[in-house]
Amino acid sequence: MILLDISTGWKTAIMFVAMIAVFYFFMIRPQSEQAKKEAAYRDGLKAGDRIMTTGGIHATIVSTDATQAVLEVAPGTRIKVAKTNITPIPERTKSTRR
Repeated sequence: MILLDISTGWKTAIMFVAMIAVFYFFMIRPQSEQAKKEAAYRDGLKAGDRIMTTGGIHATIVSTDATQAVLEVAPGTRIKVAKTNITPIPERTKSTRR
């Protein structure tokens, strides 16, 4: 094998680099791609969109600015939340319905 001709120090360095690459491609990269998708979703929010907060409150967006949104949770009841606390409403599929 190729690794048999390499000194022990180099074997350790190669394994360390390989572990970092695995962590990057299986953990860090997918997480950063998901964060980009969530940021794009939040930037595209507009009045009238149905959303859910991270706390589970379902609401309709009344207005938005750069960092906050005003939500109507019931007729005449409005709350102001940070956009980072807004998530899309999960789609229902046949497997989740009973």
